[in-house]
Amino acid sequence: MPSSTLPVKSDAGLASVLRISVMRLSRRLRNQRAADHQLTANQLGVMSTVNRHGALTIGEIAALEKVRPPSTTRTVSSLEALGLAVREAHPTDGRQVVVRLADEGRRILAEDRKRRDAWLAQRLRELSPDEKEILRQAAPILERLAAA
Repeated sequence: MPSSTLPVKSDAGLASVLRISVMRLSRRLRNQRAADHQLTANQLGVMSTVNRHGALTIGEIAALEKVRPPSTTRTVSSLEALGLAVREAHPTDGRQVVVRLADEGRRILAEDRKRRDAWLAQRLRELSPDEKEILRQAAPILERLAAA
């Protein structure tokens, strides 16, 4: 029996199985990305964050993405060069700028999500109703772990 199907009795064992499973699922989802745009995971992450929260400063994006502001600046610059993001004057602080998605950025992000959601929905159809219920219950817990 593969190790991932053995009962996990310790927190350390659970951590190991979850880490491997989440990494494999993440890799499979990344493989579903559109080949026509060649965006990195960092670029897609920044785009998703801005899409979800609206216009944000570089510092706000970095905090939400849990990376350093210089990394975020590089990522935003690359998105801006591709015409996927736009920097604008901050509405209340003239010393800062905010980043928002350009129309093309929103389109690519929606297309990318649709493709990956379709792949995952197909995989979920292969599961039993009980397995899907377990995942419904686990999803908010996994989200909480990811947000920590």
